Amino acid sequence: MASEDTTPNSARREITVRRAPKFVPFMILGAVVGAIVAAIIAYGRPADPAFDASTVFGFFLIVCAGGGVILFSILALVLDRISVKRSQRAVVEAVPDSVPDEGPEHDDVR
Repeated sequence: MASEDTTPNSARREITVRRAPKFVPFMILGAVVGAIVAAIIAYGRPADPAFDASTVFGFFLIVCAGGGVILFSILALVLDRISVKRSQRAVVEAVPDSVPDEGPEHDDVR
């Protein structure tokens, strides 16, 4: 008869825990801030008869939205580096279930 090991296999692992920013929301926010700045530049100045306000807005929208995406991406990179420095180490251990799961697949109704 083979002997069975009744102690559960407790696998321990060391992990790194940190809060990292998501880059896409930062880039979208940069484009929105750039669009707001472009609107302020285009419509907040006295009208020039040589240029239509929507033409000026379109030009500044491209420039300011691109600049906003770049600046906010750099900000996300800086925050990511800060989060790497503030990361913490933790040890996780697998714990076996002591109570069986409840649910329709475990019901013994016949």
